[in-house]
Amino acid sequence: MAERRFRGRWGGEGVTPRALRFRGRWGTERGTLRALRFGGRWRSEGGTPRARRWFRALLAVLITAAVVGPLTAAAASPQIPAPAPADLAPVTAATLEKAYAANRANAALAARMAAAHGDRHRAAADEGFASPSRTLLAFDGRGQGRATEVFGDLAHADRVAILIPGSDTSLDTYARFRAGAAALYERLEGESGAPGESGTGRESGMGRASGPGRESGTGQEAGTGRTSGARTAVVAWLGYTTPGTVSATVITPARADEAAPELREFLRGLRTLTGPDTHVSLLCHSYGTVVCGRAAPGLDVSDLVLLGSPGTGVDTVAGLRTRARVWAARGADDWVADVPHVSVDLFGTTVGLGADPMSASFGAHVFAAGAGGHSDYFRPGSAALANIARIVLGETSEVTDA
Repeated sequence: MAERRFRGRWGGEGVTPRALRFRGRWGTERGTLRALRFGGRWRSEGGTPRARRWFRALLAVLITAAVVGPLTAAAASPQIPAPAPADLAPVTAATLEKAYAANRANAALAARMAAAHGDRHRAAADEGFASPSRTLLAFDGRGQGRATEVFGDLAHADRVAILIPGSDTSLDTYARFRAGAAALYERLEGESGAPGESGTGRESGMGRASGPGRESGTGQEAGTGRTSGARTAVVAWLGYTTPGTVSATVITPARADEAAPELREFLRGLRTLTGPDTHVSLLCHSYGTVVCGRAAPGLDVSDLVLLGSPGTGVDTVAGLRTRARVWAARGADDWVADVPHVSVDLFGTTVGLGADPMSASFGAHVFAAGAGGHSDYFRPGSAALANIARIVLGETSEVTDA
């Protein structure tokens, strides 16, 4: 069955295995295997034997992942001693710097404990978090680890972007997640023209001063409607235990169900720092889009952006039950395009993540992400990053369609 052949490769991007780069597609272009769920039952548009073969293939993947995934995770993530997170009162604008300092100190202690345990890789990662330049809203060095890092002056930002990562993101692999957040922040500062501020996580000189074409006192460029001088901040939120790319958990919404309350609580707390008028954009990548889908109902955010999504657990934007504008993008070379967008109840567990957010029936605003792959959405100079920055800055008329 040529259409099910895996023509790609298992490889690596940094320390993370690159998951199943499918060059073919499941089923045929004639729709023989367009499986739909109706009331928990599967129906196929013709080709019932083929649909049964597809289902057996999915079951085989699930069973294999259930056996191999935990063994791989156990081998890759031994128990590393670390202190409990810093005991902090709810953070306010007045206590933000103290919270940053306390979390850096906690990371430094975690680094010493990891080094004493003989794990030099984790010790080095923790030492990075302990650097005086890092601005951490939260840090937890236990297990895979969790961290929330701020770029910019969060307490005074007009527009805040929050990045939600996908699978295989941990303290050990955090550097690539952080690089994306830093690239977005630099792009936002360049686009908005807001001057950098020392001592707030901003790098002096990153912003542009006002110049020709800007209307004095209006915050907009003359004739363009573009927001200028907007103070921006970016938050990298590794606030949940992400699933492994090769695991049973990555094809179920279970981990997202655990993460969603944590994300909602974080966003509620964020409003005590930013105030009610700050525009907040939620930028969700890969499995992080499942987390955002589960957390979406009632969230106080302006925009919900789904990047390289395997599904959100719902069939349409309406199912997200959010007032935010919902956007979706997928790079031309993103392997997630070949993930089956299905959902089935199997032995009491939901397997599959549902409808494709890129489909017209889902109802999202689809924008161009260029020729990049699954890890390229925040690559400097990319079409994806340019459009993401426009969404965050409210320049929606300038976002290019896919």
